Amino acid sequence: MNKWITLFAVAIFSLPVVAQVEEEEVEQTEQEEIIFEEEGEGEPDTTRVNVGNKEVLIITRKGEDSDEFDLEFDENDEPKKSNKSDAHWAGVDLGFTMLMNESFKPSFPANNYWENDPARSQVWNINFMEHKFNFGTPYVGLTTGLGFSFTSVALENNYLINSNADTTFAVMDTVNTYSKNKLKASYLTVPLLLEFNTNADSDKAFYLATGLVGGVRMTSKLKRKGEFDGKEFEQKEKGTYGLNPFKLDATARMGYGSWGVFANYSLLPLFEKGKTVEAYPLTFGLSLNF
Repeated sequence: MNKWITLFAVAIFSLPVVAQVEEEEVEQTEQEEIIFEEEGEGEPDTTRVNVGNKEVLIITRKGEDSDEFDLEFDENDEPKKSNKSDAHWAGVDLGFTMLMNESFKPSFPANNYWENDPARSQVWNINFMEHKFNFGTPYVGLTTGLGFSFTSVALENNYLINSNADTTFAVMDTVNTYSKNKLKASYLTVPLLLEFNTNADSDKAFYLATGLVGGVRMTSKLKRKGEFDGKEFEQKEKGTYGLNPFKLDATARMGYGSWGVFANYSLLPLFEKGKTVEAYPLTFGLSLNF
């Protein structure tokens, strides 16, 4: 008799504990809210399992064993990191040109007509095509492309450029007064740059690119504006003027996002060797990347 009384008492006192455990399990089940949904008939079967704010897709493909399935998580999946990034070549450059001698100085004692005016010697680069070969990482790559370069060298002191088959030189014009006196040339350019950047998103990246820019001359001419006997005049004369048909620049480009700066120094003289003193263009300015 005492045995049964003891068992009865234990059962009575155990009821609140069991009820509490069951209540906790119910609450946990309600929080997780596990829902199974099946889709598709004749197509790959899709079972959706909702667990709280997460969704798991179980896909059974047609004609495959039902024990084989794919799991796709459309929440909390970490995005795959890209190993590619865009180049920083395509865009527009605006800069200025200064002619340097062999000693990297802007003076030509024996041919002072090549001491140009840098403030009026502009260069425009329109880089319209680019491609970057990434080295398995978005932070380092090799950049190439195509572009056009339009350069002008502004002469001072009313000098007139003359050239023949052997020489290129300039003489002082003592009659006319020139407000514009420029030697202009255009080039088709191709870069080969080693580029480093800090972010796969080119709009949020600091970048540094160094290398070479080669070019072939397409057009060249002299353009003058001036005044004679109180009347204004303008002259345009096409010709090669002893200009080197090719160019090869060492270049450095750096910046952030769409904006940057650049500097080019010519490894080839501006004029053909032997026709005049060697003059090497130094170009620098701002760039806007597309």
